[in-house]
Amino acid sequence: MGGIHLLIHSRITTMNASPPMLTTTRRRGNKLTALDLFSGCGGLTLGLKRAGFNVIGAVDNDALSVETYRANHPRVKLWDVDIRELDVRDVKHALGIKKRELDLLAGCPPCQGFSSLRTRNGSRTIDDERNDLIFEFLRFVHELRPKTVMMENVPALKDDRRFARFCIALRAMRYRLNFSVCNAADYGVPQRRWRLILLASRRGAVELPTPLRSRRNVRAAIGSMLSTTESDDPLHIHGEKRSPRIRRLIRRIPLDGGGRSALGDDQLGCHKRMNGFKDIYGRMAWDSASPTITTGCTNPSKGRFLHPEEHRAITVREAALIQGFPTGYYFTLSGGKSGAAAMIGNALPPNFGKWQAVAVRTHLGGN
Repeated sequence: MGGIHLLIHSRITTMNASPPMLTTTRRRGNKLTALDLFSGCGGLTLGLKRAGFNVIGAVDNDALSVETYRANHPRVKLWDVDIRELDVRDVKHALGIKKRELDLLAGCPPCQGFSSLRTRNGSRTIDDERNDLIFEFLRFVHELRPKTVMMENVPALKDDRRFARFCIALRAMRYRLNFSVCNAADYGVPQRRWRLILLASRRGAVELPTPLRSRRNVRAAIGSMLSTTESDDPLHIHGEKRSPRIRRLIRRIPLDGGGRSALGDDQLGCHKRMNGFKDIYGRMAWDSASPTITTGCTNPSKGRFLHPEEHRAITVREAALIQGFPTGYYFTLSGGKSGAAAMIGNALPPNFGKWQAVAVRTHLGGN
């Protein structure tokens, strides 16, 4: 435990860079306040807002995500800076809050280092510096002492030693913890997406939300979309470039949930030799939840990302809708469609975050 306190203290006292000071923002009305760390393109912020929180600040330093976030959440004070170089005292001053005043500190530390895909489905570990960013989240908890904490990550984090240290430190600060691996499909997201969610409070345990009674499916998310040839949405105009052979193979994959196994001996040679990754070049099914939307969500060679009945991969806009972003949510194309797809795949589905935040709001006595 002492090592964790030393780690936090070291991060605070050795800070050598501070961001530009921002104008003071105070609580508006009676809404509970929230700060979003590792905010990405704004999925969690959107969920917090839907749950009734006033998101007063956010931190991220990915250029595409920052551009997208600012376009959609212009009133939120956003620090475009490496969180490791951000002094929490500057954040408190800029937002006009004192220690123990913030209602909710929320965030999704980058999870690539913990993902089962990067670790060959858990068969080996990766020494990735992003794995330690949860301790930057912990540094903010230590300095702000928010009333509640919400953190989301991949399920593999639950069994990592860093998560154990993280929980020990929270308990030492008198937080009561509740965490579980949940499926986003249980919370209004038309997608099978398992995530670790941790809720903590200095006022007792926060009850995790009960799964919703009904689920949404792919049809509900994208069934009413215009054809890609009729749309004027740049995120829905496709422009796929595939060889004649690949186009022929895609046309032969059965509609509404079919997979490449239906091609038999006509499969690509690399697919015949592949023992796993059965979803590659598979179609989504209209009346089921989609597979997990990943950073490669518009490429059928990365997973079950073919449209249920059209002979193409889903578009960037369709991927965003399956995640739960509204139709008009802006995503910059400064990094091309692959850059936009990466932001969407990395985002927390807004409605998944919403229902966790509703549980926090109820716990704090919010309306």
